[in-house]
Amino acid sequence: MLVVGLTGGIATGKSTVSGMLKASRIPVVDADVIARQVVEPGTPVLTKIVKTFGSDVLLQDGSLDRKKLGGIIFGDETKRKQLNRIVHPAVRKAMFWQMLGYWIRGHKYCIMDVPLLIEGGLWQWVGVVVVVYWHVLWPCSEELQLQRLMQRDSSSREDALARLSSQLPISQKVAYADFVIDNSGSKQELTAHVESLIRRLEARAGWTWRVSWLLPPHRRHIGVPNAAMEEVRVETHDGTPWLAVTRRRHVMNREHSEDLFVVL
Repeated sequence: MLVVGLTGGIATGKSTVSGMLKASRIPVVDADVIARQVVEPGTPVLTKIVKTFGSDVLLQDGSLDRKKLGGIIFGDETKRKQLNRIVHPAVRKAMFWQMLGYWIRGHKYCIMDVPLLIEGGLWQWVGVVVVVYWHVLWPCSEELQLQRLMQRDSSSREDALARLSSQLPISQKVAYADFVIDNSGSKQELTAHVESLIRRLEARAGWTWRVSWLLPPHRRHIGVPNAAMEEVRVETHDGTPWLAVTRRRHVMNREHSEDLFVVL
């Protein structure tokens, strides 16, 4: 089974694209959704979080106070890593079981929707990388992204800065892409791009699906680390090429490389 990694930048429309894929009945494994499910009341993960960070991180109904926990871990690398060690194994396990379920049901491919796919190094373990971007952000204005993020999440400037710093600039993410979806145009244009992506993924999966169905989806089928460099053509929303970038398949050494999922 072909595993496709879907990612994007802050407020570029990745969630919209993910929703369109789901509406087209494409199987999607959503890392953010799973990361929230594993910390629901009564789960072992939430119990460990409370044991580590105290009962103050709970709301009155027993659910996780994400804002309170965020205030504890943002700016404190040690505590952030503690949280990652608690949450990430459970999220990875749930993602694997979902992916395995799609394979058992005979799907040719599935989408792994992971905001920090590149930063966390998970791009090395998928067969295809899809990046959603917004052309206005290409010469990326951090201030513009901050304003969009603050408006979208009703967050403070400090929190928005912390979240923005956890991601690579979209210009660097594009360099890892096999397919780029431009969300600079209308909704109709975005729909056309998503439909084109689906056709290409169907073609990419091709006859190999019948062979790969005999074996579970593992590194051999979902992609291996690639040291090659290749040119990726990127088109604007009107279909005209405007950029050619060289994709560098390499492992990054970044402070937030352990941050794979958005828990807060």
